[in-house]
Amino acid sequence: MLTILGFAMIATFLVLIMMKKMSPIAALVLIPALFCVFVGKGAHLGDYVLEGVGTLAPTAAMLMFAIVYFGVMIDVGLFDPIVRGILRFCKADPLRIVIGTALLAAVVSLDGDGSTTFMITVSAMYPLYKRLGMSLVVMTGVAATANGVMNTLPWGGPTARAATALKVDAADVFVPMIPALAVGLLAVLVLSYVLGMRERRRLGILTAPGEDEENEKETAAEDEQVLVGAGAAAKTAGGTASGRGTGGTGDHAAPAGEENDGLRGLDPDRETLRPKLYWFNAALTVLLLTAMIMEWLPIPVLFLLGAALALTVNFPRMDEQKARIGAHAENVLNVSGMVFAAAVFTGVLQGTGMVDHMAEWLVGVIPESMGPHMALVTGVLSLPLTYFMSNDGFYFGVLPVLAEAGSAHGVTNLEIARASIVGQPLHMSSPLVPAVYVLVGMAKVEFGDHTRFTVKWAAFTSLVVLGAGLLFGIL
Repeated sequence: MLTILGFAMIATFLVLIMMKKMSPIAALVLIPALFCVFVGKGAHLGDYVLEGVGTLAPTAAMLMFAIVYFGVMIDVGLFDPIVRGILRFCKADPLRIVIGTALLAAVVSLDGDGSTTFMITVSAMYPLYKRLGMSLVVMTGVAATANGVMNTLPWGGPTARAATALKVDAADVFVPMIPALAVGLLAVLVLSYVLGMRERRRLGILTAPGEDEENEKETAAEDEQVLVGAGAAAKTAGGTASGRGTGGTGDHAAPAGEENDGLRGLDPDRETLRPKLYWFNAALTVLLLTAMIMEWLPIPVLFLLGAALALTVNFPRMDEQKARIGAHAENVLNVSGMVFAAAVFTGVLQGTGMVDHMAEWLVGVIPESMGPHMALVTGVLSLPLTYFMSNDGFYFGVLPVLAEAGSAHGVTNLEIARASIVGQPLHMSSPLVPAVYVLVGMAKVEFGDHTRFTVKWAAFTSLVVLGAGLLFGIL
């Protein structure tokens, strides 16, 4: 019964948010609360929720202050040169912009933190997508999938969990998987090419006046000139543009003369710019990311200190600090609220025992004849299981059972561990991953739209990694 109710709860949640019958926050709270009553453990709902909240509280704190920090860095102009450089490189070509999104997300993912990856990627690419009226779900889908492939790095989490759970060396798990993961990353680039071509056909090939390759001395104002081209609904308005698309798909034109919010990050005249503090802000950001990678302090503490220092140095006046915090309050509230709402979902799944019964049922339905192929089975199961449950639940709860079944048929723990990480491209778009709410929140994309668009491509990428692993004899 718990197995059926568990799957029913997840299915109900996904259907409601994808059909936009409920907001993600409401669905994450009300659906598990209702099913907790169905299970007959409504009296324990408070305990389950508090346990889930306690587990995710550090993550929520990290996201809150990270959003403030990177928001301030955008305000003061830290990423403006990056955006202008990408704009020159991409030549206002939707195809190049989508591929650039994948490459940027993959490179930034080297720090091992999904939230930071999404903040930097969206900060750099969002203005470009808005200027050209490109689909924002393409940006979120490509970024999430690229980050999912890179999330398998030993310091990213899943590989370390698999190694710990099965008592093997993380390097022995990851290094042999590099060829298969490289094929997965190539698949993301091919996907980016396909999606970019689709965007190019929809919008046409665009040009950016004043951004000729041979003109190296162009001014910042010239960088802001309106982008024009076939299919683009851009209009000149004093050096700024009203781009197409104010929502998640970019299908609606903005009224003529209306300021496009997506251009604020590139406005060369905004009052929050701090050009004299550029190198201080750049050094602070590099130091912060280095401290995070080296684990000098817990990540929530690092971002708390970083946000406080960035605000104090860049905006010494109290009213300026309040204004900056207020400017990013909506993102902070949306993301932190989503994390705490997800704590209800995970708390009920774990506390009622539904997740354990679901895992046992899935393992139990595996035919005996599949024993010698447990690496393949593990790889396939890693897609739905890491999507519908936390990495901790899968790697520490389910993986040891799969490894035990495989060992009886001569399948080594290393093979099982390697197979277990192939589902990460799909996992990064799971509603149980806090970082995905940073992605959709900053990109102003509905979570249901992101899910509907991304899941099929992320699942395909995961299967490509699995197929490559089998083809190369790694699994």
